[in-house]
Amino acid sequence: VQLQAFGGGLVQAGGFLRLSCAASRRPSRNNGVAWFRQAPGKEREFVSGITWNSSDQYYRDSVKGRFTISRDNARDTVYLQMNNLNPEDTAVHYCAVASGGRVPSNQSDYRYWGQGTQVTVSS
Repeated sequence: VQLQAFGGGLVQAGGFLRLSCAASRRPSRNNGVAWFRQAPGKEREFVSGITWNSSDQYYRDSVKGRFTISRDNARDTVYLQMNNLNPEDTAVHYCAVASGGRVPSNQSDYRYWGQGTQVTVSS
């Protein structure tokens, strides 16, 4: 499975972006998918995840109430709507497909990774 993440860009604080993660093959629709991000000089961190059937969504505390994750299995695509962005959200954002249907906390449990899309928020 190849993943393509796109939708990043440069926005002002308070602005919004919608990231998309498109999978090349259908097996991804049975797997949990998550977004991670990595800012310069920092470790990659979990941002949000969604189970295979959208029954559960997970968010890191700093994005709760601002970000919304969703998926369209018919299109093999997962979205991350990011509202009220702030400079601390600046990072390369990656999508990843888990080995199973849940959203694991361990990054090593993600089988496929996208190439990343840059999100830059200016103050």
